[in-house]
Amino acid sequence: MTAPIDTNAPPKPPNAVKQAIEGLGLTLGRLVEDIGGLAVLLIDVLRWTVRPPFRAANLFAQLDFVGVGSALIVALTGIFSGMVFAHQSARAFEMFNSEALVGPTVALTITRELAPVFSALMVTMRAGSAMCTELGTMRVTEQVDALETMAVNPVQYLLVPRVLAGLIMVPVLVMLFDAAGLAGGYFVSVLVKGVSAGTWLSRTQQWLDPEDIAEGLIKGAVFGLYVALVACFKGYHASGGAKGVGLATTQAMVMSALGIFVLDYFVGVILH
Repeated sequence: MTAPIDTNAPPKPPNAVKQAIEGLGLTLGRLVEDIGGLAVLLIDVLRWTVRPPFRAANLFAQLDFVGVGSALIVALTGIFSGMVFAHQSARAFEMFNSEALVGPTVALTITRELAPVFSALMVTMRAGSAMCTELGTMRVTEQVDALETMAVNPVQYLLVPRVLAGLIMVPVLVMLFDAAGLAGGYFVSVLVKGVSAGTWLSRTQQWLDPEDIAEGLIKGAVFGLYVALVACFKGYHASGGAKGVGLATTQAMVMSALGIFVLDYFVGVILH
């Protein structure tokens, strides 16, 4: 006779190592899937950008939304970033009696790194989230399907203007951030910390080259293209109703923010 089965035996505890490996595999799989989806979407956007009809009104509306709508928040971020960095730099250089280096330090840091990264992050939080939510809502309410029914290509009508707006307007916002950040740094350095205005300007002019400004603009274009692509990709493929739209927006924001820092490193290495 076989022994009776104990139905009251406690279940076996889950294997933590197995769960960790499965979770890592799922994460890597989603990452590869997202990278492939972004590449395919970029090809579709490039293909439909050069094909008529050209809807200039849609493009100008997105340029206004991404660029003009984000100008104030980018300018405020630039002013206070420059002020904070100038304050901390002045405190450090005072220990070595090298206050004259505050100006070029602030200028190089802002133009090369802070301006493109912070401008892209501001656009991500303000415009990218709105793009993803709008496209996701259109997808789950079948408005995208309605466009296809009317023989209107959704990629050309919805995605191309948004991606081009990110590519064009983020470098413009980087220039605005540069001006605001330098103004904030000048104010703190000269009027608060007592650095000579002539020294601040002459040393900044001596060390700041056009290549430094161009590096920030190139990074801004790359970040703007990436942020717009991620927002459009996640929103365009959203599913599952209102909850799915919220999840897609969250994923787009996290993916955009992390991608900006990753791209910042690799683009900086390539440019140098």
